[in-house]
Amino acid sequence: MKKLSSDVTLSANNIQLIPLEEKHKNALLTAAKDGNLWETWYTSVPNSSNIDAYISKALGDKEKNKSVPFVVIDSHIDKIIGTTRLYDIHLKHRRLSIGYTWYAKSYQKTHVNTVCKILLLEYAFEVLNCIAVQFSTNFHNLPSRTAIAKLGAKQDGIIRNHQILEGDIYRDTVVFSIIESEWAAVKKALQFRLKNYLQK
Repeated sequence: MKKLSSDVTLSANNIQLIPLEEKHKNALLTAAKDGNLWETWYTSVPNSSNIDAYISKALGDKEKNKSVPFVVIDSHIDKIIGTTRLYDIHLKHRRLSIGYTWYAKSYQKTHVNTVCKILLLEYAFEVLNCIAVQFSTNFHNLPSRTAIAKLGAKQDGIIRNHQILEGDIYRDTVVFSIIESEWAAVKKALQFRLKNYLQK
């Protein structure tokens, strides 16, 4: 797996992924307010009380070469609409995870997630030379599980009592992955889906 670039920028179809910075705090809070996304208990969307810790953790992991966090921008109006991240990066084993993804409600169920995933997966498989990309989500997050499966990822299994959440709630984590040999077919399917989105 090739060495990570901490300043990578990815773009296509008027969607841009740029490195997360502390200065993006207010714009991320505005995006999260579109749908009050933090109110969904099984997600980790930040609010005004924890946004500083959220960004600090992301940037701290970036410093340790454990993650590459991005903000997602609608280039049409130069507006931050969400965030996503490469994380749990293992250079030796040529694998990483994609997650910490959320978008303002008005951008959900649009072409945005498909564009972002194509960009991130292309970078993982075609630039970093990964052999596997993993996705994880809360067992109760059915929309996320459905979206991951629609990408073409296959479910590897469920990790029981994987994490302890706020309120001493145990999280079961559903794990999916796309492996190197599947990428060509997955990419073709995602491009076909994106074409249908853009023709609407």
